[in-house]
Amino acid sequence: MKDEGGQMTDSNAVFTENAALIGREDVNDLETIFAVVGESETGQEHFVQNNCPTEFTWNYEKAERPQLDRLYEKAKRSQWNGSTDLAWETEVDQEALAHQAYRDGVIGPMAQPDLSGTVVASWGEKEWVGLNMEYQNWMLSQFMHGEQGALLCTAKIVETVPWIDAKYYAATQVVDEARHVEVFSRYLDAKLSGHYQMNAHLGLLLDDIVADSRWDITYLGMQIMVEGLALAAFGFMHQSTKEPLLKQLLRYVMADEARHVAFGVLSLKEIYLSLNASEIRERQEFAFEAAVRMRDRLAAQEMWDRLGVSPRDAALIAAQDPSRVEFQSLLFSKIVPNCKKLGLLDAGDGWLREKFTEMGVIAFEDFIDTVDEVDLEAEGSPAARGVE
Repeated sequence: MKDEGGQMTDSNAVFTENAALIGREDVNDLETIFAVVGESETGQEHFVQNNCPTEFTWNYEKAERPQLDRLYEKAKRSQWNGSTDLAWETEVDQEALAHQAYRDGVIGPMAQPDLSGTVVASWGEKEWVGLNMEYQNWMLSQFMHGEQGALLCTAKIVETVPWIDAKYYAATQVVDEARHVEVFSRYLDAKLSGHYQMNAHLGLLLDDIVADSRWDITYLGMQIMVEGLALAAFGFMHQSTKEPLLKQLLRYVMADEARHVAFGVLSLKEIYLSLNASEIRERQEFAFEAAVRMRDRLAAQEMWDRLGVSPRDAALIAAQDPSRVEFQSLLFSKIVPNCKKLGLLDAGDGWLREKFTEMGVIAFEDFIDTVDEVDLEAEGSPAARGVE
């Protein structure tokens, strides 16, 4: 049977337990989260078996899906050049910026918490400045790795999606993602003080997205979940950074990301109406697993490992910082409303709604969804528009 929104429902649905989906029963088990640390791989390659079938289409009729066609036309008009449109001549003194952040009472992503009773309670300015620099290195490295994941997944969408309008648009996103990898890599190399390997939780999610044979799972995992959180994270860093080149870089990337998430919403709305209750349940479970892995990666395990802080101690530090939960929750402000728009929140007797409530992010369900983002209404590249 279908609900009022036309979505398939199944009151007898049995959902997979947390332990099987995310490897632990308690979604908020901090010590387990911090214990999963990414490792540098031997060599320069990482291989994932891609099980997707490549689909040709002989229907070349453009604009059968008008919203996707409009997005494609807008993408063609909105390209920018990462080599020439950003102010790479800007001098960046990462250490001076980290000292200023410390004097402003900021460590990592949020205001300095009360860390009495933890292993870092005796740290002084030198240690906190070092942490701020490491956190920035870590965060920008994860942005770079995530953008390469988006590059590969969007290339996969070009191969697998059956509609020509979607193939056209996805091809423009491949160009966007290549540009994003390029500019984050250049910023890390030229302006910051080090790289990090891919976060373990992000790596697990990207491997799952690439390996899945279903093209709509690629959309859901990358366009809705990974890109949705990235868009919010870029926005937060854009607001908080005092470094003008990074602010410009993030703003330009955000202009692209708004289109990317909208691409996922517009494509999946149609296909999800045709899925049965069991298939929708699988998408809900995947969305939950992806959400948990995206949230878990924000713990910055690799940074704490490099600083010599054990998972148990890192978990204690995190538990002492209520602003950490607020920061992590804010990053779901794009994901939750888009899942609602796709009908995933309340299908299956509201299972995903319950899971997002458990994660503390359900309050964002009525936030503006990405299809209404301001950048989607703007004409021209961010460089031509002079966005800041």
